[in-house]
Amino acid sequence: MDDSKIKIMVLDDEPFMLQLLEHMLVNLGYAPIATCDNGQTALELIAGSAEPPNLILLDINMPQMDGLAFIRHLVELHFSGSVILVSGEDERMQQAAEKLARAHQVSVLGHLHKPVTPAGLGDLIGKWKIQSRHEQRTVKQVYGADEVRAAISGGELVNYYQPKVEPSTGRVMGVETLVRWRHPSDGLVYPDQFIGVAEAHGLIDDLTKAVLTGAFAQFRLWQESGLLLQVSVNLSMDNLVSMSFVDMVVELADKFGVPPQMMMLEVTETQLMKDLRTPLEILTRLRLKRFGLSIDDFGIGNSSLAQLRDIPFDELKIDQSFVHGVCDNEKLRAMFDSCLHLAKQLGLEVVAEGVEDQADWDFVRNRGCDIAQGYFIAKPMPGTELPEWIRTWNRAYVESGKCTS
Repeated sequence: MDDSKIKIMVLDDEPFMLQLLEHMLVNLGYAPIATCDNGQTALELIAGSAEPPNLILLDINMPQMDGLAFIRHLVELHFSGSVILVSGEDERMQQAAEKLARAHQVSVLGHLHKPVTPAGLGDLIGKWKIQSRHEQRTVKQVYGADEVRAAISGGELVNYYQPKVEPSTGRVMGVETLVRWRHPSDGLVYPDQFIGVAEAHGLIDDLTKAVLTGAFAQFRLWQESGLLLQVSVNLSMDNLVSMSFVDMVVELADKFGVPPQMMMLEVTETQLMKDLRTPLEILTRLRLKRFGLSIDDFGIGNSSLAQLRDIPFDELKIDQSFVHGVCDNEKLRAMFDSCLHLAKQLGLEVVAEGVEDQADWDFVRNRGCDIAQGYFIAKPMPGTELPEWIRTWNRAYVESGKCTS
């Protein structure tokens, strides 16, 4: 679509604000603009239009129908465009409104505080342009249990590895193992399309064994080439229902000559069971064998403190939702600092997930976080590519004195 042909609607109960936003949009090259001073009229226009707007500038606080209710009605109309929130409400209210809209699967480009500036408005509309050019609305392929079973037995699962770096030194100290399915016809399939199938059909132990086997073998290859890295592997809670799981992990480590302390087993805290007896015994036995234990995605579950109390974790991974954008968000900063302080008090190493840009990197480094991980550092990659990436990273770090990814 030609950018100048974007259909934009402005919804605000203040006549002056409607005129101001319309004037700004016209000056930015977008016309004509539809304007509405109440939610009901806007919904009627959208429902009755053969070409509804691609983008709606929406005030949150309006009489009769506020912006939050309007978003709910948009969902009922199957609105497929994007929204920019424009409001005089405080930052926390705007963030809550954004989160609600995204929970409804509505695309939100961001929010603007009144008074709006042309530069700020232009920047957010620019996000829509990027999405419209690159977004591919595809339906994810659904795979059955037999297909996943065949993929496991046929060796179609492959491991990718995402580096974990010490912000204070730039040293690459480890990697997280992330499984992929190299499908013969569909290409690279991501785990959200097959892990749940494996869990639902009793295949998760075989899948986890394949991932562990690949990770242990890769560790051995790196070690033989002089590269020593701690390797993290994600566990499913369904792995922690049988005592034989401990024996399987220990036997694989012995087979490949991997020191247990060089392996970190990650457990997502939102998955932890209410009945901890068997998982607790398995995890504690693994810890007794000197395997490291990590509590993943910390902060997004309901019983994090109880889990930290009950399970002998070595590492705490702060969820990416509390990391990316943290330097510009007072609420996120408070939550990040609380997680970091708690982990330090308990003697745990802290990993900041979701380091996506220079600002995130600078923040976690200045806060004294032990380890950083995210796309700003590197995307997951095949094990064969990691040694060259590390050499490139080290050269860039030494030359600049800081991360310049």
